[in-house]
Amino acid sequence: MMITKLTALMLLLMMAATLPACSTVQPWERGNLAKPQMALDPHPLQSSLRAHNYGSREAAAGGNAGQGGGCGCY
Repeated sequence: MMITKLTALMLLLMMAATLPACSTVQPWERGNLAKPQMALDPHPLQSSLRAHNYGSREAAAGGNAGQGGGCGCY
């Protein structure tokens, strides 16, 4: 019975921790969230180029768009 109480308490704590994430964003706060520093990937073109170069050098199958043979081509 102690395990179920502990499990219920942990579940309740996890739910309480995720509730603030469901808040709405006010119009005057959207400017702060639109800043480049807030992006998950602040440099998407650079990241794409690095992933392409890495895949071309390694010539390994991965989750990238395409793999080359080491020459940098698809």
